[in-house]
Amino acid sequence: MNNEPKDLLPEQREQLLQTLQARFEKNMNRHPELTWAEVQVKLEAQPDKLWSLHEMERTGGEPDVIGYDEQTNQFLFVDCSAESPKGRRSVCYDHEALESRKQHKPEDSAMNMAAAMGIELLTEEQYRELQKLGKFDLKTSSWVQTPASIRKLGGALFCDRRYDTVFVYHNGAESYYGARGFRGMLKV
Repeated sequence: MNNEPKDLLPEQREQLLQTLQARFEKNMNRHPELTWAEVQVKLEAQPDKLWSLHEMERTGGEPDVIGYDEQTNQFLFVDCSAESPKGRRSVCYDHEALESRKQHKPEDSAMNMAAAMGIELLTEEQYRELQKLGKFDLKTSSWVQTPASIRKLGGALFCDRRYDTVFVYHNGAESYYGARGFRGMLKV
């Protein structure tokens, strides 16, 4: 993935913008104070961000705007797929965890994939904010950024929603499951 060009073909760019606009307009509850026109201006000025959004879309994330950061003047795109993105499951937490596995290694790690895509894993707080906008990960779970103190001891955190409640759990960072992926954020 790192060797791929970070530019989209004109037809890919146009298709992505149409997809994002349709999702934006269908889910106004996620961004009631924002307009697509202001988002599109920012997107068109930053082709590298469009490439990252394309990767989020390609891997099943269904990215959408969930907010605006006034301090940085950036729109916040987050994976809003009902379940953890299909193209990002069965991955361990980070590169260190991937390297520590002697056998049955997953293909990649959540942190490696996010970095290659130009996005960041959600924090626990961001994950909880996303859950206020809908019901996500009812059958799957998603890795979230893990504090260094936990990671140093070999653990990593993940979240899901069960019983109408958001739960935070821990697991060995080297673990991976078919129902666990990760959600990312991109600031534009």
